[in-house]
Amino acid sequence: MHNISSNTPDGQQRPAVARLLALIGQRFGEETRRQWADYSFMAAFVILILIAASASDVFFTQRNLSNLFRQIVTNGLASLGMLVVILTGGIDLSVGPIVALTGILAAGLTDQIGLPLAVLIGLGIGLLAGAANGFLVARFKLPPFIVTLATLSAFRGMIYVYSETPQTPSNPAFRRLLGGGFIGPVPVAVIIMLACFPLVWVFLNRTTVGRAIVAIGGNEEAVRLAGINVGRHILLAYIISGFFSAIAGVLLASRLGIAQPNVGVGYELDAIAAVVIGGGILGGGGGGVIGTFGGVLTLGLIDNLLNLFNVQSYYQQILKGLIIIFAVLARRRDQ
Repeated sequence: MHNISSNTPDGQQRPAVARLLALIGQRFGEETRRQWADYSFMAAFVILILIAASASDVFFTQRNLSNLFRQIVTNGLASLGMLVVILTGGIDLSVGPIVALTGILAAGLTDQIGLPLAVLIGLGIGLLAGAANGFLVARFKLPPFIVTLATLSAFRGMIYVYSETPQTPSNPAFRRLLGGGFIGPVPVAVIIMLACFPLVWVFLNRTTVGRAIVAIGGNEEAVRLAGINVGRHILLAYIISGFFSAIAGVLLASRLGIAQPNVGVGYELDAIAAVVIGGGILGGGGGGVIGTFGGVLTLGLIDNLLNLFNVQSYYQQILKGLIIIFAVLARRRDQ
């Protein structure tokens, strides 16, 4: 920080003032750009709703809306974990394999050891996978992108070590009680997902640990100087990501009634897209639970609308990639 006083020679004062004004202008420009990005996504969401309502007679039917919310459960839970990691300035590319690994373990073990224990083992594996990512990032200061890219491959290999064929539990409770169950007209999986969003909001905004995780992405060095154990909080962030991916994997396998070893490919892209649409900034410093839910809902709406019009999935992937590019450009930090 430059001290500007009356004793400072005019030749030194002017550059310091110019730098200060430039910094203020830069920050103002960044905030303005991010606000316009938020408004753009809100407008796009409203336009999508209007298009869906006018172009399809089945969009607002109970069956289609139920399918829409059931289909966003997996991405909704994975995006919550991704949000926590991105808030620390990290990234988790291994969410897809974790979804597949935990789902196939829960499905495969249900007939052998019972549904409750099989689900607990699946969730436990998700926690361990997240802990492995967090330990490598926090303990050895390795780049999160490289670590989770490596574990993406490793976890995917573990899936095929366990089973190269789909797992279909014969116990009907596996599907009836979780992903395929309903409470009234509302699917159980949707209730679980919707319950997780306010829980994470409270964690990030009303707990000391959660606020520390958010602060790490904004200024890690300042958090460290404040006496907070940065490594421990980063480790926790990746554990949370692994846990939510595990819940998503179990619910997905339960909803489908079968666990495919090749499921989860590209799920990390969907989770990242949902977070950045909702205001998340890759590298830390921005993002929130409410915005992430909006991002999840927007992507789900796009997929649902394109499916109603029988648009091939390839075009859906192109659109998601373009959305991520736009969101990152709109919310980038100026150097």
